[in-house]
Amino acid sequence: MRDEFPDTTLIAGNVCTPEITEELILGAGVDVVKIGIGPGSVCTTRIVTGVGMPQLSAIMACADAAHQHKGMIIGDGGLTSSGDIMKAFGGGADFVMLGGMLAFHNESEAVTDGSVSFYGMSSEDAKNVHGARKDGYRTAEGKTVTMESRGPVIETVKAILGGVQSGCSYIGAVRLKEVCLRTTFNLVHRTHNRVFGDES
Repeated sequence: MRDEFPDTTLIAGNVCTPEITEELILGAGVDVVKIGIGPGSVCTTRIVTGVGMPQLSAIMACADAAHQHKGMIIGDGGLTSSGDIMKAFGGGADFVMLGGMLAFHNESEAVTDGSVSFYGMSSEDAKNVHGARKDGYRTAEGKTVTMESRGPVIETVKAILGGVQSGCSYIGAVRLKEVCLRTTFNLVHRTHNRVFGDES
């Protein structure tokens, strides 16, 4: 593909390790790598296959690998709020993909009686719409969710942009590319509460 379209931006994925990110950029000439296996709200890959990685960890590891070779990454999946988007940018993502956050709106593809269906791209519904694999592979790694429409998508977009803008103001980032330079992640250890009874 790179040889045939030398001036076209190529995007490949999804992956979740720095080794494969580097391989796609250096070996295949890809410009942007999509990061995320299993974090999507309608994805069941981790349950069905046992494969995947926590999304922020994957973004941080793959961003370092991509940026060393002048590549970029897309954080794909696991985003449920504008705060999650900020964390993805803070971890080094150059772009994010939003599925569930932008689903269930009036502009969605299939609105029936005020309800909207949203399905994973490896689900049975996706295979029925887009066709199954020619080799007969049939394991579904996604599910379908139906809920009431959230209304016009513009209101959700405004809320997302407002959250990102406010997040940038808190950390002093003037541009999105500055977010990762002004972000520190802290590991929080969970402690167990002990209940002390009468020891007599």
